[in-house]
Amino acid sequence: MTDVVLIHAGIADARMWAPQLSSFAAAHRVLAPDLPGFGTAPYESDVVDFRAAVREAMDAAGMDRAAVVGNSLGGTVALGLALESPERVSALVLVDTGIDDHEWSNELEELDALETAAFERGDLDAAADSQLVWVTGPGRSRAAVDPEILDLVATMQRNIYELQEGHDDILMRRLDPPASRRLREIAVPTLVVTGDRDFPDFLRIGDRLAAEIAGARRATIADAGHLPSLERPEEFDRIVLGFFDEHRI
Repeated sequence: MTDVVLIHAGIADARMWAPQLSSFAAAHRVLAPDLPGFGTAPYESDVVDFRAAVREAMDAAGMDRAAVVGNSLGGTVALGLALESPERVSALVLVDTGIDDHEWSNELEELDALETAAFERGDLDAAADSQLVWVTGPGRSRAAVDPEILDLVATMQRNIYELQEGHDDILMRRLDPPASRRLREIAVPTLVVTGDRDFPDFLRIGDRLAAEIAGARRATIADAGHLPSLERPEEFDRIVLGFFDEHRI
């Protein structure tokens, strides 16, 4: 039974992987840690190293090496982990992943400003509500998404605000040199996945990752936004578990 680590998105926590914690477990030992500042993991220092946090979670679970699946922020962490600690990563699945040198669109800059404004006036419900467009994607009605998923994401986002309140001085330990300059160093089987309803920024990044990582596979999940594993779990599982089977992971 091989090991798989699931790293959550920046608008979520480990709860977003509930479908996969069940479906992946038939053939894999699965770990879904909360990154510091998310879920049940408070900040423990003023400098946060997400990659180190994943390694520590793997160590605690007795996982020497694992296939790492990361969504959004989690994909960025997974990519960095594969570059910084290649001996710990047997395969990569990068889902709607960001990258350090991308010039974000005005649409996403405005979304960030909307959240910040609501947060600064103390309206955490409005701030969390503003972030649900990540789930739907631009131009898609909330009615197209299971309301339980929207409620879960809003709950996870509120929890993030509460954990991160008063920690404006937190510094994130960056990968040096950054991943954007090192994509051709990735030497493990890699699958790049995007939901076709996600923001165009992430579709472009997905295309770039697939083009620059040697041998990377590209997949798109129809009618899914930024969290396809949660919104379209059966299709996500079919693609990812099929990739694992193909590479005997």
